[in-house]
Amino acid sequence: MNLTQKLIQSHLVSGEMIAGQEISIKIDQTLTQDSTGTMAYLQFEAMGIPTVKTEKSVAYIDHNTLQTGFENADDHKYIQTVASKHGIYFSKPGNGICHQVHLERFGKPGKTLLGSDSHTPTGGGIGMLAIGAGGLDVAVAMGGGAYFLAMPKVCKVELTGKLSPWVTAKDVILEVLRRLSVKGGVGKVMEYTGEGVKTLSVPQRATITNMGAELGATTSVFPSDEVTLAFLKAQGREEDWIELSADADAVYDECVTIALDEIEPLVACPHSPDNIKKVSEITGMAVDQVAIGSCTNSSYTDMMTVAALLKGKTVHPDVSLVIAPGSKQVMNMLAANGALADIISAGARILECGCGPCIGMGQAPATKAVSLRTINRNFEGRSGTKSAQVYIVSPETAVASAVAGVLTDPRTLGEAPQVSMPEHFLINDNLVIPPAADGQSVKVVRGPNIQPFPKNVKMPNEISGKTLIKVEDNITTDHIMPSNAKLLPFRSNVPYLADYCLTPCDPKFPARAKAAGGGFIIAGQNYGQGSSREHAALAPLQLGVKGVLAKSFARIHMANLINNGILPLIFVNEWDYDNLALGDELTIAYAPDQIKGAARGELVMVTNVKTGEEIPTRLNISERQRDILLAGGLLNYTKQMN
Repeated sequence: MNLTQKLIQSHLVSGEMIAGQEISIKIDQTLTQDSTGTMAYLQFEAMGIPTVKTEKSVAYIDHNTLQTGFENADDHKYIQTVASKHGIYFSKPGNGICHQVHLERFGKPGKTLLGSDSHTPTGGGIGMLAIGAGGLDVAVAMGGGAYFLAMPKVCKVELTGKLSPWVTAKDVILEVLRRLSVKGGVGKVMEYTGEGVKTLSVPQRATITNMGAELGATTSVFPSDEVTLAFLKAQGREEDWIELSADADAVYDECVTIALDEIEPLVACPHSPDNIKKVSEITGMAVDQVAIGSCTNSSYTDMMTVAALLKGKTVHPDVSLVIAPGSKQVMNMLAANGALADIISAGARILECGCGPCIGMGQAPATKAVSLRTINRNFEGRSGTKSAQVYIVSPETAVASAVAGVLTDPRTLGEAPQVSMPEHFLINDNLVIPPAADGQSVKVVRGPNIQPFPKNVKMPNEISGKTLIKVEDNITTDHIMPSNAKLLPFRSNVPYLADYCLTPCDPKFPARAKAAGGGFIIAGQNYGQGSSREHAALAPLQLGVKGVLAKSFARIHMANLINNGILPLIFVNEWDYDNLALGDELTIAYAPDQIKGAARGELVMVTNVKTGEEIPTRLNISERQRDILLAGGLLNYTKQMN
């Protein structure tokens, strides 16, 4: 077996490991962050389970750390108290980004990790089966429920050779994106093998698995080997290590071979992570802002490389350089060894250990600015400035460009700095608060911004409504539910957020949906790519959206729609997308019967009342998902089952 199959088999609860068939797996660990966590814990509370049943569940505060009003602080207090009550560890603001901290302090090879953040696959860098999901799926897992998914295909990514100086793990994953696109990993696990794997450190591996999310992959995974052991030993967690690898005769569904020594510095151009060019092809472009950090490139070794390159240099006068170390551990070590002083002396602005610029939480670029960032997503407007041009680069390219003032190939800087993994990391977990010994005694604190989340009802016999909006291919969850600094504080207030749903595509959509009493969304390919944010399903539900007709869906968003009782229908004929117009009245007759048939592979027929035309659609669901939709969502279904 390959490594993915081994990890799944050891956690398999139901189903057969046949690609495309529904399986369920036991979840060992969960993580949430504050942007998605409040809703996940509200849903967990609604299940009435007193204590989480996982081996380890951790609630992180890393997204909404900019406290311009009471809202974020109230959410943090709610999460801290609900975590204490229900057996969940709480990582305080300032302790760091969930994926970086979890890799350092909690992740274990061979374990399963389900996180309410799409970049949870970072854990695959140490041999975990780490998957991003919607908050409700994570809540169910915390309650001891299995996680259901379609058995993925396994794509072998064979790495040969060794990276050349100035070429990084970021360039490796950008090369994978160049070849496969943002849709290339859908329904797959990317499993990294080959002699080249041994040359990559755990932080390098984690950078690659982190951005596997941009491929649309279910997750990505590296073997757990001597490199993994050295990392865990340096973290004082040697006992957590086990050796894991694929069998020598393992079989894969697909195979990609990448020669590490043939890669050169790459850049993802606006506005997609797969719009890849060689840095050497577009050098000389003036740069206004450089942001270094995020869960992709904020490790100790990344930051030490940045410090070495900045030492004795000065940031170009036309460039704003902002740097956010990924964890308190990293920040502590930089401060202790003097590297932080080198960074500050060069003119960098030091940010809190959090997500910050990556999610548009502060440091929005100037109008039409060029911003180089070591992040994982450069969707239009995600930075907080719609007109900004955001490029994704490695830390080495970022520093070279910040000093020069123009996009610069780092290979022009001479000899590359040699930064090695420390034998011992500084261990200080004083910002991780364990749960109360007696959860019954803890009072959960709820601020006024925490509003009830919308709940669907049992599926009616007929579903009807107008087409409320028609959007193009690759609509992201940032389009569906914007997540900028002004809106992030309202993640626990879905009624407020709903007024901004899909406004980047059409500012009139929320008002139109309300006036019509709900209806349908019409979409192109890969609808809902990007973040795991459940709010991209909750806000449409709040507005009465009954279904989405699309050419195809991103995995997590499709699951979130089903979990909230919204039909994710796929056009059989692409011309039906072309023929539908805004305001058309659509009807699904005998809806429960049609949904039951869909679980057997039958088509769901949607009638365009205006033209009388029958539109055939597919609803790719299992029998369990059929029952979820009939019940009006996963929460209703879970209560019904109990």
